[in-house]
Amino acid sequence: MSDARPSFFDYDMTKLFADFRFPPMNVEAVWAAQRRNIEALSQANQLAVEGVQALARRQFEMTRQGLEEFSALLRDMAQPASPEERISKNTEYAKQMIEKGVNHTREIAMLAGKTGAEAAEVLHKRATESLDEIRAAIAPNGHAK
Repeated sequence: MSDARPSFFDYDMTKLFADFRFPPMNVEAVWAAQRRNIEALSQANQLAVEGVQALARRQFEMTRQGLEEFSALLRDMAQPASPEERISKNTEYAKQMIEKGVNHTREIAMLAGKTGAEAAEVLHKRATESLDEIRAAIAPNGHAK
């Protein structure tokens, strides 16, 4: 009796799959489906990139606008005024900044959500089409029910 164990690499995998019968495959249809998958991924990626660019532009605009408003506030504060007037102006300014901050956050969230939804829709549509293609390929005579 030998103590040597058979190596995993000595195993004949053809024996394992000998009883499996795969239907003939239309290789051209598989390649066409893969091309459509890659095109859908590319389209979704392009939508995502365009969305991120739009978000960055809008955030830059918001930042520039905020800096201009802050500069105006500093100029306004340099003007002589009574303490009551300063408190009133600062309170109004703080109120406006909070409101703008909330609105800007809401706008950015909506832009990001729209971008994600558009990209996801492209991928969802392609996944559905791909599943229909698979069902059609395995149905008898190549016709889906």
